[in-house]
Amino acid sequence: MNTTLKLLLFSTMLALPIAANAADKSSAETSTEKTSAKAEQAAPDVAKFDKQLAEAQKNMQKMQEQMTKINQTQDPQERQKLINEHWATMQSTMPMMQDMMGCCMGGMMMGGGHMMNGMMGGGHMMGWNNMSGYYSKLTPEQMKQRQYMMDQYMGMQNMMMDNMMQHQNWMMQPSK
Repeated sequence: MNTTLKLLLFSTMLALPIAANAADKSSAETSTEKTSAKAEQAAPDVAKFDKQLAEAQKNMQKMQEQMTKINQTQDPQERQKLINEHWATMQSTMPMMQDMMGCCMGGMMMGGGHMMNGMMGGGHMMGWNNMSGYYSKLTPEQMKQRQYMMDQYMGMQNMMMDNMMQHQNWMMQPSK
């Protein structure tokens, strides 16, 4: 009896990894099917992206003009007013850029939300392990569209960072 119990326990221990592996494969296949369906649904919307890009570029131009005025003015009160307007323009541009990133990334966003919400709001961070099958399912045309949008977005993000740095520089200067 003792030998039979040991044999049964030993058989169960040997069978568990096989059963767990089969469950993992089944789960992975379901996950792959979901990712595949998302990839098919997530064709980049280049027209929407271009519209948002044009709007953000207008704001970037406005911010540059505001910064030029800030640099040229001698009146501290006028400068402060311009700095506040510049800040408001930057704040209104940030949601546009988040929307642009949404177009850029398509269905890749965590839970359909913005990337920052996924990272900062307790969601899981995006990583290659979660994305490994995504890019391989894109068509060459979709890859070109995504690359175009990312190139444009990164340029806009650099301009925004430059504006933030200039704004911060003016905010740190002592009042005269």
